Amino acid sequence: MSDRMKVVGINFDHFHMGDLLRMAHEHPEVELVGICDEHPERMRDAINTFQIPQDRVHSDPQTLFDATSADLAILCPAASKHGDWVERIAPFGCDLLVEKPFAGSLAEADRMIAACRAADVRLAINWPLAWVASHRMAKRLIDEGRIGQCIEVHYYGGNRGPLWHVADKVERTAEQVDQAKPTSWFYKQSHGGGSLLDYLGYGTTLGTWYMDGRRPIEVTAMVDRPAGLEVDEHSVVVARYETGLSKFETRWGTFTDPWTHQPQPKCGFVLVGTEGTISSYDYDTSMRVQTRDCPAGQLIEPAPLAAPLQNPIQYMVDVIRTNRQIDGPLSTRISRIGQQIVDSAVLSAREQRTVPLVDTLESEPI
Repeated sequence: MSDRMKVVGINFDHFHMGDLLRMAHEHPEVELVGICDEHPERMRDAINTFQIPQDRVHSDPQTLFDATSADLAILCPAASKHGDWVERIAPFGCDLLVEKPFAGSLAEADRMIAACRAADVRLAINWPLAWVASHRMAKRLIDEGRIGQCIEVHYYGGNRGPLWHVADKVERTAEQVDQAKPTSWFYKQSHGGGSLLDYLGYGTTLGTWYMDGRRPIEVTAMVDRPAGLEVDEHSVVVARYETGLSKFETRWGTFTDPWTHQPQPKCGFVLVGTEGTISSYDYDTSMRVQTRDCPAGQLIEPAPLAAPLQNPIQYMVDVIRTNRQIDGPLSTRISRIGQQIVDSAVLSAREQRTVPLVDTLESEPI
């Protein structure tokens, strides 16, 4: 047992904690040594599902780390609380995996980077779409030069809404959704709620990865906030790069969830290069690729994901084992550019104008 990676789960604001704990529980080289939340009832399902002993269940991070050491902490707080929790946990000396989005603002993201640098620990931002086979394959095709340089990203991302499902994609009823809305952080401005903050980072971060780290020049955004809600449920963002325009659209309220039945429009990416195009839709088993040699396009099957790139826990175990830096969309380098675009979109929507790409602006909620 001594050579197994020690993993803890802290803060259950985001229901993705259940998914991440399952990945840790099923990993043969991982020992789940503790969980922690200020509201004990939120840990009940995890305790029962993964048979976690009571002496590994805590309501205060200090008592957790007094009881055990850890190699990796999984953090799932509300979006606008990421900075506070990273600053709180980083000094305990373990690497951190924070569930998307990066943060509620660029300034908060920079606090997270600074806290981890001061503590000499690694910080990874988990974007679940990074573990979709076709999206990984799209990056490989770009890197191989199959479509030349990627010059446009077209992204549509969302689902029926964040309250329609819990961990492991277990569905709720419409009545349960209506009951949960008034108290859910997803629908609170102060906690970083809204479809833009929930989903835009997926598109802008993976889009930045596909664009090889290039930044846009300016951003224009429009949001729809239904009457009676504090936050938006639909946003359209246009980013102008030196190579042209890219579009990122987020939606709570798709007709179906993409992991069950792809809605129309389809959720996922269409990537335009100088020598071809790629369509990579969420959870699809085929991709369409156009090239100069095959302008009519062909369907290809994405290569299955192989360890250690099947999920974020596998990835982080490998990073820690090999003592290497985090790369790709989980890295703060790529995720920070994604956050810059998000902050610019927030500013643009609030001021109803096109804005230059922001740098260190403390953005207010839309």
